[in-house]
Amino acid sequence: MRDTVTDTLARHVAEASAHRMPESALVAARRVMLDATGVMLGASGLAAEAQPFVDLARSQGKGPATILGTPYTAPATAAALANGAFAHALDFEDAFELSPGHPNASLVPALLALAQTQGPVEGRRFLTALAVGGDMACRLALALDQPMEQGGWYPPPILAGFGAVAGCANLLQLDAEAVRDAFSLMLCQVTMPGEIKYSAGTRIRAVREAFPAQAAVQSCLLAKAGVTGFEQPLEGRAGFYALYANGNFDPNRLTAGLGCKFWIEDLTFKPWPSCRGTHAFIEMALALREEHGFTAADLAEVDVRIDPVHTMLFEPQDIRRKPSNAIEAKFSIPFCLALALVRGRVSLDDFRDEDLADPQVLEVATRISPIQGSDHEWQRGRGGALSLKLVSGQVLGAQIEHSLGSPEKPLSEEQLVDKFVMCVVKASSPLPEEEGRALATRILALDECEDVGALFPPR
Repeated sequence: MRDTVTDTLARHVAEASAHRMPESALVAARRVMLDATGVMLGASGLAAEAQPFVDLARSQGKGPATILGTPYTAPATAAALANGAFAHALDFEDAFELSPGHPNASLVPALLALAQTQGPVEGRRFLTALAVGGDMACRLALALDQPMEQGGWYPPPILAGFGAVAGCANLLQLDAEAVRDAFSLMLCQVTMPGEIKYSAGTRIRAVREAFPAQAAVQSCLLAKAGVTGFEQPLEGRAGFYALYANGNFDPNRLTAGLGCKFWIEDLTFKPWPSCRGTHAFIEMALALREEHGFTAADLAEVDVRIDPVHTMLFEPQDIRRKPSNAIEAKFSIPFCLALALVRGRVSLDDFRDEDLADPQVLEVATRISPIQGSDHEWQRGRGGALSLKLVSGQVLGAQIEHSLGSPEKPLSEEQLVDKFVMCVVKASSPLPEEEGRALATRILALDECEDVGALFPPR
């Protein structure tokens, strides 16, 4: 083979196997699988915006793959579409903060659909594909020298989609040429315009991962069938980096430590179901509320010191202070912070229509003001500072560099299991708590499993 960047990555994807995989990467993949499937199961019962995707998947006929949390099955591509719609709908899935995105939101739905179609797939093989795919999405992002947003793109589902291709190609045991073809076919399908951030009322931001999850499965199955792609789909003169970053990327960052370093080990797992940029402020508000015992009536002013990454979570202020749907609310620092200050929690039960109209929460949200500054003492988008002025005149303040769930302050395995159970009891076909904990135990022992797909039958 040639020695292009694409071919280096394609060989890696094709040759990665469980016996070559660092044990730490497999451990990380188990945590991803637990978190991702729990979130998707929860969304099956809570995310009404995903229902049209479920209906469309069902219209394709019955198949070997489960639409999670439901009694329905569908062909692989259709199940990936439906489960992909669940993956981000609660905004509760894992994140990669070094280059903000959700590397596994397309990957897990796609891999599970293939595992149930191509099975039985044993656990270590599945975990290897998950580690390879999650790592690839992170690498593609880290190699960028020009933000994709600069060209009008919305990066997270695009990057996650290419990671999903890498994972699915590994699971299907495609050779390096076919991996290259699968990347090419993905390039023909995946897109996500930045307009997704600017149109009030759209729900596409919630269900966006449906499209790359389906496209990843489709790309790999077509590549397996012998469809020939491009020679350089990633670095070519009109390939991935040319289209999405005007050719500005560092191939050394893309391949550094390939096969040894797996970025899936550096993920953040969310303790609250909202945009990660809101979490530092939620954490500070909850801590101050618990320490000082104030109520919403005690609050006079709330100042939030932010960095440029946080700006999109404050603007436009009329929408952020009074969101019209759940996904807008989850991308709002004022609303999420007001929830924490008023209710002392931010949970899956706090983003229903009646919650978005709660007069006390909305009134507190109007008192929350951003303060821009270049002197922040945290990595962009990862920390924050908060100042509360009470009607008594007392001023309370806090600042944190890393919020809960990050690699620096990780959730414990017990906390991840509790989160899993919190989600699965809200599935369309709910799992009782005891059954949910038993399933979590089996997922955390996935490397001993003989058939991953069998863990998720229709209910």
